Amino acid sequence: MIPVLIGVLTAVAIAALARSTRFDQDRSFYPTVLVVIAAYYILFAVMGGSRQALAWELAAAIAFSTLAIMGAMHLPVLVGVGIVAHGLFDFIHHTMIEDAGVPDWWPGFCGSLDVVLGLWVIGLSRSSGVFKTSA
Repeated sequence: MIPVLIGVLTAVAIAALARSTRFDQDRSFYPTVLVVIAAYYILFAVMGGSRQALAWELAAAIAFSTLAIMGAMHLPVLVGVGIVAHGLFDFIHHTMIEDAGVPDWWPGFCGSLDVVLGLWVIGLSRSSGVFKTSA
Protein backbone atom coordinates (compact mmCIF):
# COMPACT_ATOMS: atom_id res chain seq x y z
CA MET A 1 0.00 0.00 0.00
CA ILE A 2 2.86 2.39 0.75
CA PRO A 3 4.37 2.08 -2.76
CA VAL A 4 0.96 2.93 -4.26
CA LEU A 5 0.60 6.01 -2.05
CA ILE A 6 4.12 7.16 -2.87
CA GLY A 7 3.44 6.60 -6.58
CA VAL A 8 0.28 8.72 -6.45
CA LEU A 9 2.05 11.50 -4.54
CA THR A 10 4.95 11.40 -7.00
CA ALA A 11 2.54 11.70 -9.93
CA VAL A 12 0.91 14.73 -8.31
CA ALA A 13 4.34 16.27 -7.68
CA ILE A 14 5.43 15.70 -11.29
CA ALA A 15 2.21 17.24 -12.62
CA ALA A 16 2.47 20.22 -10.25
CA LEU A 17 6.12 20.83 -11.11
CA ALA A 18 5.41 20.53 -14.84
CA ARG A 19 2.49 22.95 -14.51
CA SER A 20 4.37 25.50 -12.37
CA THR A 21 7.37 25.54 -14.72
CA ARG A 22 5.14 25.38 -17.82
CA PHE A 23 7.04 22.34 -19.03
CA ASP A 24 3.65 20.75 -19.69
CA GLN A 25 3.05 23.24 -22.48
CA ASP A 26 5.81 21.66 -24.55
CA ARG A 27 4.68 18.74 -26.72
CA SER A 28 7.89 16.87 -25.97
CA PHE A 29 7.71 16.88 -22.16
CA TYR A 30 5.25 14.08 -21.40
CA PRO A 31 6.35 11.95 -24.38
CA THR A 32 9.86 12.09 -22.95
CA VAL A 33 8.47 11.05 -19.57
CA LEU A 34 6.82 8.03 -21.22
CA VAL A 35 10.06 7.00 -22.94
CA VAL A 36 11.96 7.23 -19.65
CA ILE A 37 9.25 5.30 -17.78
CA ALA A 38 9.45 2.50 -20.34
CA ALA A 39 13.25 2.38 -20.13
CA TYR A 40 13.29 1.38 -16.45
CA TYR A 41 12.37 -2.20 -17.25
CA ILE A 42 15.40 -2.41 -19.55
CA LEU A 43 17.56 -1.43 -16.58
CA PHE A 44 15.86 -4.04 -14.41
CA ALA A 45 16.47 -6.74 -17.03
CA VAL A 46 20.17 -5.85 -17.13
CA MET A 47 20.29 -5.93 -13.33
CA GLY A 48 18.51 -9.30 -13.30
CA GLY A 49 20.96 -10.73 -15.83
CA SER A 50 18.41 -12.37 -18.13
CA ARG A 51 18.91 -11.95 -21.87
CA GLN A 52 15.41 -13.25 -22.52
CA ALA A 53 13.91 -10.66 -20.15
CA LEU A 54 16.06 -8.00 -21.78
CA ALA A 55 14.71 -8.87 -25.23
CA TRP A 56 11.09 -8.70 -24.03
CA GLU A 57 11.70 -5.48 -22.09
CA LEU A 58 13.32 -3.87 -25.13
CA ALA A 59 10.30 -4.84 -27.24
CA ALA A 60 7.91 -3.32 -24.69
CA ALA A 61 10.01 -0.15 -24.41
CA ILE A 62 10.04 0.22 -28.20
CA ALA A 63 6.26 -0.12 -28.29
CA PHE A 64 5.72 2.50 -25.58
CA SER A 65 8.35 4.81 -27.12
CA THR A 66 6.63 4.53 -30.50
CA LEU A 67 3.34 5.51 -28.87
CA ALA A 68 5.10 8.48 -27.23
CA ILE A 69 6.52 9.64 -30.56
CA MET A 70 3.21 9.20 -32.38
CA GLY A 71 1.49 11.17 -29.64
CA ALA A 72 4.07 13.94 -29.72
CA MET A 73 3.95 14.27 -33.48
CA HIS A 74 0.26 13.73 -34.23
CA LEU A 75 -2.19 13.16 -31.38
CA PRO A 76 -1.19 14.26 -27.84
CA VAL A 77 -3.92 12.20 -26.15
CA LEU A 78 -1.96 9.09 -27.19
CA VAL A 79 0.77 10.10 -24.76
CA GLY A 80 -1.64 10.03 -21.83
CA VAL A 81 -3.13 6.77 -23.06
CA GLY A 82 0.40 5.34 -23.33
CA ILE A 83 1.26 6.38 -19.78
CA VAL A 84 -1.95 4.83 -18.42
CA ALA A 85 -1.30 1.70 -20.49
CA HIS A 86 2.18 1.48 -19.02
CA GLY A 87 0.66 1.69 -15.55
CA LEU A 88 -1.64 -1.22 -16.36
CA PHE A 89 1.38 -3.04 -17.82
CA ASP A 90 3.17 -2.51 -14.49
CA PHE A 91 0.37 -4.33 -12.67
CA ILE A 92 0.45 -7.39 -14.96
CA HIS A 93 4.13 -7.33 -15.97
CA HIS A 94 5.06 -10.25 -13.69
CA THR A 95 2.54 -12.49 -15.47
CA MET A 96 4.11 -11.83 -18.87
CA ILE A 97 7.85 -11.35 -18.33
CA GLU A 98 10.04 -13.05 -15.77
CA ASP A 99 12.50 -10.34 -14.78
CA ALA A 100 14.38 -10.92 -11.53
CA GLY A 101 15.70 -7.36 -11.55
CA VAL A 102 12.29 -5.76 -10.90
CA PRO A 103 12.00 -4.72 -7.23
CA ASP A 104 8.97 -6.14 -5.41
CA TRP A 105 7.61 -2.66 -4.68
CA TRP A 106 7.99 -1.37 -8.27
CA PRO A 107 4.64 -2.45 -9.79
CA GLY A 108 2.61 -0.70 -7.08
CA PHE A 109 4.74 2.44 -7.16
CA CYS A 110 5.14 2.82 -10.91
CA GLY A 111 1.68 1.49 -11.80
CA SER A 112 -0.11 4.00 -9.57
CA LEU A 113 2.18 6.83 -10.68
CA ASP A 114 1.58 6.02 -14.34
CA VAL A 115 -2.21 5.73 -14.08
CA VAL A 116 -2.59 9.01 -12.18
CA LEU A 117 -0.11 10.89 -14.37
CA GLY A 118 -1.55 9.41 -17.57
CA LEU A 119 -5.07 10.50 -16.63
CA TRP A 120 -3.68 13.98 -15.94
CA VAL A 121 -2.02 14.06 -19.37
CA ILE A 122 -5.22 12.89 -21.07
CA GLY A 123 -7.00 15.79 -19.37
CA LEU A 124 -4.30 18.23 -20.42
CA SER A 125 -4.39 17.03 -24.01
CA ARG A 126 -8.08 17.91 -24.16
CA SER A 127 -7.56 21.40 -22.69
CA SER A 128 -6.67 24.46 -24.67
CA GLY A 129 -3.34 26.09 -24.00
CA VAL A 130 -1.30 22.95 -23.41
CA PHE A 131 1.13 21.21 -25.70
CA LYS A 132 1.54 24.56 -27.48
CA THR A 133 5.00 24.12 -28.87
CA SER A 134 5.71 21.49 -31.47
CA ALA A 135 8.11 18.62 -30.99
